[in-house]
Amino acid sequence: MSKMAALSKAYMEAPVPSKLVPSLLLSAIALLPLPSLAQTDATLWLTNPDRSALLAEQSPKLAFTSTTPTGPVIDVDSAKTYQTMDGFGYALTGGSAMLIHRMDPAKRAELLHNLFTTEGDGIGVSYLRVTVGSSDMNDHVYSYDDLPEGQTDPDMAHFSLAPDETDVIPVLKEILAINPKIKILASPWSAPLWMKTTGKAQGGVLLPEYFPAYAKYWVKYIQGMKAEGITIDALTIENEPLNEKNTPSMLMLESEQDDFIAHHLGPAFQKASIKTKILLYDHNLDHPAYVLSILKDPDARKYVDGSAWHLYGGKVEAMTQVHDAFPAKNIYFTEQSITERPGITALNLARPVAHVMIGVSRNWSKNVLLWNLAADPNAGPHTDNGGCTGCYGALTIDGDNVTRLLAYYVLGHASKFVPAGSVRIDSNSTDTLPNVAFKTPDGKQVVIVSNPGDAPQNFAVRYKGKAFTASLGAGSVGTYVW
Repeated sequence: MSKMAALSKAYMEAPVPSKLVPSLLLSAIALLPLPSLAQTDATLWLTNPDRSALLAEQSPKLAFTSTTPTGPVIDVDSAKTYQTMDGFGYALTGGSAMLIHRMDPAKRAELLHNLFTTEGDGIGVSYLRVTVGSSDMNDHVYSYDDLPEGQTDPDMAHFSLAPDETDVIPVLKEILAINPKIKILASPWSAPLWMKTTGKAQGGVLLPEYFPAYAKYWVKYIQGMKAEGITIDALTIENEPLNEKNTPSMLMLESEQDDFIAHHLGPAFQKASIKTKILLYDHNLDHPAYVLSILKDPDARKYVDGSAWHLYGGKVEAMTQVHDAFPAKNIYFTEQSITERPGITALNLARPVAHVMIGVSRNWSKNVLLWNLAADPNAGPHTDNGGCTGCYGALTIDGDNVTRLLAYYVLGHASKFVPAGSVRIDSNSTDTLPNVAFKTPDGKQVVIVSNPGDAPQNFAVRYKGKAFTASLGAGSVGTYVW
């Protein structure tokens, strides 16, 4: 017999009149667990292309009802789960770090608080990508073991993180003070030039005789950053290994990456007890065969956590193809530039949210990283003759003045509401209402919906038998939380 039934029986059988039993019964009932109540109302956070709402909370809340909805319905099912999310964020390039570090300390603290917390209008960035040595978004090319032409250093005797001690490391330490749990992924654009066939920054191939030296370079980097209090959670072997056009850059075919991981980097990390995850590829979705060929090699596969992808070419469904072939290996999304020049009035965010934030999340990626965090008003700094001249990033930083661009709001619609540890849950998606759903560690449901069409759309979101009705204007994006 339940506690409630027993108390009710005692009340019914108590001698009459009894003044005490009703009060005792009510007190006992108050201590019992309450049954689940009606579905909590949903809150909408909205961004409109005309900037009339910029990641803004809307009122009133959206009420769940038992009424059968008409028209399009997004059905959310938290019982069916997919990948656990590691986070959402940006690439903290050397150029980004330089611009941030040069800000007035109070202005810099205000900006970092906005980026890396969810307090107030903060967007809660939870994942960062950093460059190992310079990328094309630095004002000059460097590695951590640069030598005069003709010299080599296979034992890494001259290795030093000094080039990052001015900007990158201090900014990372400030970020970690705000969010100590933020995950950091590291990617190189090139090995030190003396290790390459050409000896030049742009292009070239890592010489096989320097595979052991490059593995030592990585061990030194991971250990050196750890000594600075910076844990590198994951790495990619080479940014865009099939692209030789950036300055710096380095070609690395799948056979070379396979050999390097299986016989050099993997064993070196194992010997040094390094737990940093090794990720394959770090390039476009039009060559899934690159990843599949390495994962088929058991000697390399045992050291590999998963694969990393960009979406400048190919179809996002290629990530699901690789996941289905090797479901034990994780999928990561490490770069996409969502470009907007400063001064553009309209925020055309619905399509990039649908294509990148929603599309990538629905295809098993544990994270979404955009390129890049910040640039100056001229899309700098960048390297000469091969640096990106149109990568404006999420922020324009002009001295102490900060302008938030398209990529800030695109990412914010996920990062503010979907913390690390959230799990993607099932929802039906269509071309007219692309969406993705998550359950957060504290039990909230989050649904991101984009309207990339040219007309407003009315629809309903249904969860556990109840639904609320909603509307999104043309080009608008909404994040619904309950």
